[in-house]
This record gives sequence, C-alpha cells and structure tokens, in this order.
Amino acid sequence: MKALITGATGFVGSHLADKLLEKNYDVYCLKRKSSNTRWLKDKNVKYVEGDLFSNEALSECISKMDYVFHVAGLVKARTKDEYMKANFESTKNLLEITHRVNPGLKKFILISSLAGTGPAVDEDYVNENSVPHPITSYGFSKMKAEQEVMSYSDRLRTCIIAPPAVFGPRDTEILIYFQTYCKGLNSIIGFDEKYLSLIYVEDLVKGIVLAAEKEESVSQKFFVSMDKAYNWDEIGTVTKNLLQRKAFKIRLPHSLVFSVGYISEFAMGLFGKAATLNVEKCKDITQLRWTCSNNKIKSMLGFEADYSLESGFRKTIDWYKEMKWIK
Repeated sequence: MKALITGATGFVGSHLADKLLEKNYDVYCLKRKSSNTRWLKDKNVKYVEGDLFSNEALSECISKMDYVFHVAGLVKARTKDEYMKANFESTKNLLEITHRVNPGLKKFILISSLAGTGPAVDEDYVNENSVPHPITSYGFSKMKAEQEVMSYSDRLRTCIIAPPAVFGPRDTEILIYFQTYCKGLNSIIGFDEKYLSLIYVEDLVKGIVLAAEKEESVSQKFFVSMDKAYNWDEIGTVTKNLLQRKAFKIRLPHSLVFSVGYISEFAMGLFGKAATLNVEKCKDITQLRWTCSNNKIKSMLGFEADYSLESGFRKTIDWYKEMKWIK
C-alpha cells in the first residue's frame, strides 16, 4: 500500500510515518525545502518536494496513492486569513486534486482537532453529533476543513479524525509543562476545576490507521481519546509521582493570563511574528472542559487506547530525559 502524509516531519505526522512503515506501507512525505526531517532521518520514506499548494507535484504523487493522510496544519498564526489558508484552503486544494487524479483512492483522512467542534459547554463530553461551536480562528478553520471533507463524501472515500490534546515523544507543547514543573513550579490556569481529554501519540496513530483501513469509517468523523478526562490536579499528581519531586502550585487568574496574552501578541506583532501565547490561546486555555467522548470509535471500529495517562507520561518523560530536554 502507498500512502502520502502531509505534515510528516512534525510531531503526529512522524509517528504516523513510523506506524505505516511498521505495517510495510510505502510512505511518501510531502516536504518543503525548509522542513526539518530529524524525526524521519534514516527511515525508509520517500520525499515529495513541495508544499500544500504545489499542485503539479501533488497531482503526480496522489495519482499513485492508496491513502492520503492530511496531517499538516497551522496552530499559531497572526490572522484568521493565515489559519484559513493553511488549514481550510489547503484541505480544499488536496481534495480537488485527489478527486481529479485519483477518485478511486481507498481513503482520504483528515487529521483535524477537537478545536473544530469546541469545548464541552452544556454536556460533560462533546461527541461527533455535537453542533460545532469553535471559539478561535484556529478552531473555525478546522471546522471549515471538516465541512469541506464531508462535502466530498459522495465523490471520495473520506474520514475525519479529531483528537483532543496529544502528547508523547517529540512533542514540544506539553514539554513546556514538564520543564516548568522540573523547575519547581506547577502553574494552573484559574481557580475553577478544568478538565481535558488526552491521547498518547502512539494511540492516536493507531486510531488513524484503524480508521483508514476499516470500511466502516467511510464518511465518518471520530474523536480519538482516552476513556476519561483529567483535571489539572490529577495531572499534577501523576507528574509528581513520575518525576518523584514536588512543585509549588500557583493558580493564575484569567485576567492575568489575558493580560500576558495581549502584551505578548502586541510585542510579537511588532516583529511580524505570531505569539505562542496570544489572545486566542488565552480563550482556549481558560475553558472549563476540553473533553470529548471516544464511544463512537470504540463501538464502530473496536478502538481501545493502550496507554493510560501514567504510562503515556512515563514514556514521554523518559524520552525527554534521554533527549536532555528535561533533567
């Protein structure tokens, strides 16, 4: 089987490449000249030079594929237009090319995000039937990408995977949490109890490949998460036990978080760059419940997560230590 992965040089995409290679797929990776290929080094992948709008290169490659895994996406940008181009227009372009050159493709799989649906507000967990209510430009662009994929359901065999927070080796997002904790500080946003769904990266790619290969996934969307959601006190307890050290817990008021976000966004904007902690990110991290149900993928496809929060954190921490990213 031949598979094209966009975003293969990134965190999730590189783990997906590993999984497909393990299953003896011929793996093709879309790569820009500026891409860092360190996670794919010395692995039996084939590179397709170009970006998500390199139509000639994409057409030639996709025409020979059995699967297209669209993992690439932009999570940090200055404007809504930047998010829309990277996350929506790129998806639209890939779908148009795929329909034109390979309408018999076994599966086109979009890796989206819980952000495309939004946080749980009037329910404990959102599910695949929840009405989308994204709260950020990033989430809106992911919702539009999902809608575009579904609009092709009568012409292509499509599937959407929408994970919540993903963690594991190679990730640099949750790394900041562990680095801060190792310095003796456990920062928690707000004074209310916030919950989030999580998934270890190896479980996520297991779910992605399962959905790709299962006939039942055609024209479906699936959340891929652990069975339960966790609050930050529970996450802190697991972290403390694994690192075998304590950290001073400090709660940051929402007002302070937004103030820092405004200042950071303004300062980085002076240099024409996107801030990591901007106002939209502040909206994101101050929500009460970023939680989703995994009932559908379990019942329809037989998915079961292999990693608990503790076992996933253990592998992640061990890898960070091996890489000397934390001490």
